[in-house]
Amino acid sequence: MELPRRTRGDELLRPGELLGVRHRLRNLARRHDLTTVIACAFDHRTRMLPFIYADTRMAPAGVRAIGAAMLDCGFNKTRIVLQQWNRHFRPSEMRLDGRIPDIFMVSSMQIHSARCEELIRDACRIDPAHRPLIIAGGPKTIYEPWDGFSPDPLDPWGTDVAVTGEEYVLLSLLEALLSIRAEDESLRSTFIRVRNSGMLDDIPGLVYARTDREGVAEELVDTGIQRLLGDLDELPHSVLGYQLLEPPSRKAELGPRALPASQVRKYSPIASLVLTLGCKFACPYCPIPAYNQRQYRVKSGQRVAAEMARLHREYGLRYFFGTDDNFFNDKQHTLDIVETLARTEIDGVPLRKRIRWGTEATVHDTLVMKDHLRIVRRAGIRALWLGVEDMTATLIRKGQSVDKTRDVFRLLRERGICPMPMMMHHDTQPLCTRGNSYGLLNQVRRLKKAGAVSLQVSMITPSNGSKAYEEMFASGLVFESVAGKRVEQHMLDGNHVVASGHKQPWRKQLNILAAYLYFYNPLWLAIALVRLRSRLYLADAGMQAIGMWGLLQTLRRTLGWAVRLMRGPIRRATKVPASRLPMRSADGGAASHALPGTPQGTPVQVDGESSAGTHADILSE
Repeated sequence: MELPRRTRGDELLRPGELLGVRHRLRNLARRHDLTTVIACAFDHRTRMLPFIYADTRMAPAGVRAIGAAMLDCGFNKTRIVLQQWNRHFRPSEMRLDGRIPDIFMVSSMQIHSARCEELIRDACRIDPAHRPLIIAGGPKTIYEPWDGFSPDPLDPWGTDVAVTGEEYVLLSLLEALLSIRAEDESLRSTFIRVRNSGMLDDIPGLVYARTDREGVAEELVDTGIQRLLGDLDELPHSVLGYQLLEPPSRKAELGPRALPASQVRKYSPIASLVLTLGCKFACPYCPIPAYNQRQYRVKSGQRVAAEMARLHREYGLRYFFGTDDNFFNDKQHTLDIVETLARTEIDGVPLRKRIRWGTEATVHDTLVMKDHLRIVRRAGIRALWLGVEDMTATLIRKGQSVDKTRDVFRLLRERGICPMPMMMHHDTQPLCTRGNSYGLLNQVRRLKKAGAVSLQVSMITPSNGSKAYEEMFASGLVFESVAGKRVEQHMLDGNHVVASGHKQPWRKQLNILAAYLYFYNPLWLAIALVRLRSRLYLADAGMQAIGMWGLLQTLRRTLGWAVRLMRGPIRRATKVPASRLPMRSADGGAASHALPGTPQGTPVQVDGESSAGTHADILSE
């Protein structure tokens, strides 16, 4: 189920609003000596194709952005812990500046939910008198915020508040707390006081629990859908987040210092960077358009160039990945960025000779940009991950076709840009077909012949926040357990077949492996190594080496699942995994983030009035 849309015209923040809250927090920060730890949850069981290398060699942009916002606002005692590098980290053991942090934040994707819960549970083991304010965020929380709160009164773990939005929502929350925090009062105590007074209810993008006297969650209050930042140039500089990274370690506690600048490139040689957000297409399995409120948001070319240049100078970073949903979505904005980068020099040397980067686009929009691919190459782009999905457009129509895909790949290779197709497998697609290109292996063969450098093949799975999410459960496609093994969150990765109406779903699992085996193998590696005349032969060979390594991990982690699918029995889910806790909006209506089947909460009434208050009410007290 997609996130609901705000009233048209009210989707975006007013220009300067993020700059304003950043400025106000800098003034507040001088009076509050806060320490903060931000953890990125990571489940190592997800380490397989197609992200086997980048998953641990690219510090995620999300937690870095939050860290950068904290540092920018004057909260210098902040540390970012990546479970990719620190899998034994335990919040109950963390100390920063010699004390338990005031704030503990945890960010998670859906596939890392189990590790996220473990982190929150461990943080809840800290004595309540010293416990930090626990804040959950990230993609998992944006779509399923209730999962951070325990519905079991006998097991009352949980986050204090879930942030279902971006930096502005978090900073607004901190401003509300610090504006009334008493001297020597813990931030968590301030939060409880503010929460119970209803002061959080006019900050869209939060979910918090109403609790009984024992602190057990009784219902969840949803303050609504966030307003989005329109001008991404207002974001704090991305270089700040790299100053806060916890060094890789096998220890449960934090180290005395953050990762030195000289070591950043060693452990995170690829830098993820937000350039644009949003996509014009509305694929039923994708939550991106609804999350972005059908808006397209961008950074200016000047800002992008400045960030890349500074990251290169300060950390020696040479490889970048744009976290775009569709970089070619808007031609004029794209040209602003690539033309600026093409003109940019770093210490007198063209940027393209110092920096190489890649991002995501679609076949349709790449064709629109075909006359500008030379300047795209001069801007430093060396790879494009293309959402081909299905070359025949049977699964979804995004302006692609067999001929158009082949033409795009040819154009990209002629310009020295690696085509990196992303495919989706589905129930009605066989492994092979005769006389057409419908079969999965037929399409992989055509892609390889056209010059594809890498390959991603994902099985359609229930993606939270997408239009098709509820339908997949309602139609009985989603598996609850297979051969006695329950489907876990980490398996919703597109590599495991966990939703299918096929009579033999194990064939779908083996089809994915067959596609990867065809694409990544020693024969193609040898061919890549002898094609010395190709502009991309080193990229071809390098991706083959990484792909074969990743394929071994994928085989190791999914072959057993294929056997279970073959043996059965398969038990199917009968309803959407909604919140077991009642949810309501701040004014007592339906909660924006509640899925069908969620119990409806009711506002607490005090002397005939709603318990919700305002900023003015609290400040007057």
